Amino acid sequence: MSTQSRNPAVWISRLFETWIDPFRPRDNLQPPASVWAFLWHYVGQAKGPYLFVMVTGGLVALFEALFFYYMGRLVDILDAGASSGGWQGLIAQHGPELALMVAVVFLGRFIAPSLNALIEEQTIGRGFVSLVRWQTYAHVSQQSMRFFADDFSGRLVTKVSQVSGSLNDFVAGVLQVVWFMLIYTGTTILLFAQLDWRMVVLIVVWIAVFALLAWYFVPRMRERAADNAEAASTLNGRVTDSFSNIQTIRLFGTADDNDSYVRDGFERYLFSSTRLSRMVTGARASLGLLSAVMVTGFGVLSIHLWTSGAISVGAVAFALSLILRLNMMLGRLMGQLNGLMRHFGVIQNAMETVAQPIDITDAPDAKPLEVTDAAIKFENVRFHYGRSRSIIENVDLDIAPGEKIGLIGQSGAGKSTLINLLLRFYDLEGGRILIDDQDIAKVTQESLRANVGIVTQDTALLNRTIADNILFGKPDATEDEMIAAAIKAEAHEFIMDLSDHRGRRGYRAQVGERGVKLSGGQRQRIAIARAILKNAPILVLDEATSALDSEVEAAIQSQLEKLMEGKTVIAIAHRLSTIAAMDRLVVLDRGRIAEQGTHAELLATQGHYAQLWARQSGGFIGAEVEEAAV
Repeated sequence: MSTQSRNPAVWISRLFETWIDPFRPRDNLQPPASVWAFLWHYVGQAKGPYLFVMVTGGLVALFEALFFYYMGRLVDILDAGASSGGWQGLIAQHGPELALMVAVVFLGRFIAPSLNALIEEQTIGRGFVSLVRWQTYAHVSQQSMRFFADDFSGRLVTKVSQVSGSLNDFVAGVLQVVWFMLIYTGTTILLFAQLDWRMVVLIVVWIAVFALLAWYFVPRMRERAADNAEAASTLNGRVTDSFSNIQTIRLFGTADDNDSYVRDGFERYLFSSTRLSRMVTGARASLGLLSAVMVTGFGVLSIHLWTSGAISVGAVAFALSLILRLNMMLGRLMGQLNGLMRHFGVIQNAMETVAQPIDITDAPDAKPLEVTDAAIKFENVRFHYGRSRSIIENVDLDIAPGEKIGLIGQSGAGKSTLINLLLRFYDLEGGRILIDDQDIAKVTQESLRANVGIVTQDTALLNRTIADNILFGKPDATEDEMIAAAIKAEAHEFIMDLSDHRGRRGYRAQVGERGVKLSGGQRQRIAIARAILKNAPILVLDEATSALDSEVEAAIQSQLEKLMEGKTVIAIAHRLSTIAAMDRLVVLDRGRIAEQGTHAELLATQGHYAQLWARQSGGFIGAEVEEAAV
């Protein structure tokens, strides 16, 4: 056993640190869409630790009140005794009570707060916050492509990252302040009941007026805090969007235009912050007035009771100390309400995003896709992205095992949409798609996508190493297999020349956010290497060589032809020369199949394909497009 493991402090720390496992599996990650149920969805997984917090926090509050009570008792003991007896006489007459006072001090000032700190910092602050963050990430990461397309990535990151801290801070604030106040106030009332009933009445009136102020201010603060949280997340999304697209902004926009866009977000945030801060100021001023009246009232009452002989000097000292402490804590409570409501607003705001149900899920009886021949069939497929006009309308297409299909059409014709439907990034609105006679809606999404290799025109790499990006195609591949794939993709040579800002070279070099440190052609060759390594039975090439220069494209084309051997292939290209040799070309027009056949057959029909071919200059389709690419 190591020295550290024999250290009692380390052993106790580990005991508390391992109480909550952040990665504990949970069948249902989707939280409810009501705030309190949302809170309990996560807090319920840490009932034991939070109960421990309540017990230790309650003990701290109890001993806090007893501390002031015994301070008054000590004044009375010293006032009644003779100093000539010294410690010996004092201990002889009041030894047990003095020992109890020392115990209260140690329990209230050391033991209970230390236990409270252990559970708050090393169990909840470490484990629970990580649990919430991990589970919210895991749930949101399963959302459909539509979900991510409809929101700022920066806004989503803000909500996922903030909700865990705000949830814990809200619950901790309630336990640390509200629960503490309940115990402290209850103990105070019981102790005052031993002195005079009028003190109890004054305490009750004080708490009642405070509750009325809270009843008025708290809901309004919560509403404005939610608005403020929404404005903050929107602002963060705009800033992230600007930074992520800084090159586009500098090339096509102006600094003033973009600054106006971001400044508008700042102004909305400032407006919501102003409304919230005014409400908080009003609450604090109202509490200050209540405090001034009540502290003065207790002072007058205590002196009156002392002059009439109803209470002792020690009781006056105890009463005034306890009341001053209660006043300070009520002030802290109202101050904390600002933070509590801000956290509640963040939770409420994040809940609206995090608690959204996943709209594309595996069927309850979904089984893994088993690909034997890789035959693909589109049966009367219809889809329109929620628009009034369909993007894909009644598409019927049979792709034989090992057949190589070229999808052709103007931008907006539905080519990429058809691929997204094949990958089940969206659910169909009509018809079905079969792979080897298995409906893709009835197989697991993971197994479906594991059997499809894809290279797209917009290749965005992960901000990791070159090796990590290639190995995404086959995580258990050996280094030799990875390098062989890179060589086939004509990527090995430039990879070996790479180095990042920390001196990491070759396959260990970081590529930057979305692969920004590489050229478009280099990113695409990495994507091709990934697809080669994956070696899936179905291959999708969506403008796979669009970012490559002619020399590199020619070198890779032969490798792609080898990669396509024995696979069912769907290729999209605006440069028709790159797919003219496919087994069959399918021309889409306005979401429908306009014609299909070989290159020669389609040229002979003098239809859509022949027109597209005639417009090309150097292999590219002309500028006539109907709408933005889908």
